[in-house]
Amino acid sequence: MELPSEIAPAAPALAVLDRELSSCRACPRLVAWREEVGSVKRKSFADQTYWARPVPGFGPPDAALLIVGLAPAAHGGNRTGRMFTGDRSGDILVATLHDLGLANQATSVSADDGLDLRGVRFTAPVHCAPPDNKPTPAERDTCRPWLVRELELTRPTVRSMVVLGAFGWQALFPAIAAAGCWHVPKPRPAFGHGVRADLAAADGGPDLAVFGCYHVSQQNTFTGRLTPAMLRDVLGTAAVAAGLPVAS
Repeated sequence: MELPSEIAPAAPALAVLDRELSSCRACPRLVAWREEVGSVKRKSFADQTYWARPVPGFGPPDAALLIVGLAPAAHGGNRTGRMFTGDRSGDILVATLHDLGLANQATSVSADDGLDLRGVRFTAPVHCAPPDNKPTPAERDTCRPWLVRELELTRPTVRSMVVLGAFGWQALFPAIAAAGCWHVPKPRPAFGHGVRADLAAADGGPDLAVFGCYHVSQQNTFTGRLTPAMLRDVLGTAAVAAGLPVAS
């Protein structure tokens, strides 16, 4: 079995990277869990065929803004095959992007629903649904080469990133350092909602603005820790930093 560290660096384009990623079986615990969830299913989705594979990034290859999550949801992306699709996190995120003019519709329910992101791409440091939404450090590190290569391939157009949650924030900076496109400050910036870290280019290209945002999990949105207004503010600020037009 080939590892991501052997496959990802050779991908010449995002479409190839996404295809190779979708067949990854490098982490036995995650493979077993995603396939078990896809077999047992949730009662409300019992008549559906689950994707039950690694979920690639989603969005145009020339995106200016990357939104970095944690990992696919067991009955969301792991079911539909598309990030932030088929669960409440996706509902909130895509509705906000639509409100900002960065998505053509306010819903994200299935991989064939016609959703089109405008200048925005979804990705994550871990591409398989983990038990209890908690990947291990070893699983995160094994998956990292996919994200590193994605950063390299999107480098020509990406100008800002929004990182949803502390796990994604902590996982992103080692990937940025490995990609070699931007300098990572020392000490690394601490996560916080609304935090902005400006990274100077390491390759002569444009700099990068990285924004922290509470994750769009039900735990945060149901309790009011993350409100629609808070999410809109961070996404809107990041979009402007990326040079994208934003609806007022």
